[in-house]
Amino acid sequence: MTDSTLFLAGNTPDAPRSDLPGLLTALAADLRKVDYTLDGVAGLLGESAYRALNRDQVIPALLATERALGDAAPGDGSTAALAAVVRLWLLAEPQQRETLDAALPGIRADGLLELGLIEPVPGSEPAALQAKADLRPYGWDSNEDGSGGAELWVASDLAAHQQAGVLRHDHVLGIGQASTTLVQTTVRRHVAKALDLGTGCGIQSFHLLHHAEHVTATDISARALAFTRFNLLLNAEALHLDPDRLEDRVSLRLGSLLDPVAGEEFELVVSNPPFVITPRTFGEAASGQFTYRDGGLPGDDIVASLVAALPSVLAPAGTAQLLGNWEVTAGTSWSDRPQSWAGPDVDAWFIQREQVGPEQYAETWLQDASESRDRQHYQNAYAAYLADFASRNVEGIGFGMVYLRRPAAGARPVVSRFEEITYPIEQPVGPHLGAAVERSDWLAANNLEDTHLLVADDVTEERHQRPGAEHPGVILLRQGAGLRRTNLLSTELAGFVSACDGDLTVGQIAGALEALLGGALSGEDGFDGGTFRSGLLADVANLVRDGFLLPA
Repeated sequence: MTDSTLFLAGNTPDAPRSDLPGLLTALAADLRKVDYTLDGVAGLLGESAYRALNRDQVIPALLATERALGDAAPGDGSTAALAAVVRLWLLAEPQQRETLDAALPGIRADGLLELGLIEPVPGSEPAALQAKADLRPYGWDSNEDGSGGAELWVASDLAAHQQAGVLRHDHVLGIGQASTTLVQTTVRRHVAKALDLGTGCGIQSFHLLHHAEHVTATDISARALAFTRFNLLLNAEALHLDPDRLEDRVSLRLGSLLDPVAGEEFELVVSNPPFVITPRTFGEAASGQFTYRDGGLPGDDIVASLVAALPSVLAPAGTAQLLGNWEVTAGTSWSDRPQSWAGPDVDAWFIQREQVGPEQYAETWLQDASESRDRQHYQNAYAAYLADFASRNVEGIGFGMVYLRRPAAGARPVVSRFEEITYPIEQPVGPHLGAAVERSDWLAANNLEDTHLLVADDVTEERHQRPGAEHPGVILLRQGAGLRRTNLLSTELAGFVSACDGDLTVGQIAGALEALLGGALSGEDGFDGGTFRSGLLADVANLVRDGFLLPA
């Protein structure tokens, strides 16, 4: 049987089985009964231990669950049942068969074994069982995407801190910072067809299903698609899926990048692609790459090729959002390479959130796959990273968010932004990104001078001046929400903003300032009313685009 046939049948080797609906139903019922949820686990562990666990530090959680197990047996209705489940999957601590039978009486240990979620501990007594996969609660609050919240369970491979040795090269990544960043960044709107490119264990698809009629999820790894199928069916009720008709709302496709969807169009594409820049070696095989993060191309070519190709699968007015890395060559701006990737017929918005040097980048990704555990391997791999970056004169690697849009029929691109925002921003930021694009559309369609403007509710003004000075030397406009921008204002622009109460039009306020300054500077050389007005209106348009000022 082919890889495609196996994962669609729900019985892929080394992945949880999704072809046993009775066991999936029993598992969901048991997990719900012991309150294996985000709130349930946080309540069991306590705030500090729960925060530590989110940093992959397990000792505080081990101590907390030991106390809970000491209070009562797993089957007596106490928190001990939840503690046993947490120790099994979140802490990767082996459990006795009778403990699991008591904690999860519907599915019992035999059912977990049959699903492929646990396995006997090698070389141990038959009653000792350990996690074969990670299974953890996941969810989001009501109204996060306009259609209610959800409580789910997500299976993936065990992470580096849960197992010994280097990760397998077809490792299926679980819930991580990058995947949740993309979730928070995505602009949520109702669409007919959405694409989750490089689905992994399916996190992006879970969110898409709450506002897309149909989701296509692709991956180069059959194991990843098998995990996604398992997660979809385990959470069928919360995701509003009919387990017997999964294909009505979800299509799972095996293949590289856009190959599985060539010739199709989608209104929304999201992707956390394998963007990690990894040294390539002559004659290396795909089996030697970490498929969840390495795209198999040199440098940042994987992101470059995606940015160039994604518009081909976007419907008119369709959008794509992805994460990526890009190389920063010595003596250039970080935005030089991304600007060369985005075509002239596409709206493009890149936000760099972080930039690190080659050494820190190498350390991060070698640690990610536990490649630092073998000293000689670590040394060789580290040296290969540095040599690879040096060969292209790379002095930094940027990480950030990418927004692309194919203009609607007959429309022209209006968004071309390449900016660096490294400070904390409001999350989820997706609604604010969507509103910013809408404001750009509004500016393109309206005469700004005829508009009445108001200062946004989250905006404050900050003035700095030397003691005894007659006028402030610095005037700042700050946003309290969204991207939390700060804008340095001239005295004239500050005066304009202070007059934006909705009574006068932009043209009227600009005319008043022009007349005022023209009169004050009438005896001086250098004041040109037309130049002043055009410059002021350009600054005002930027304040509208960034959300400091809004149409009344």
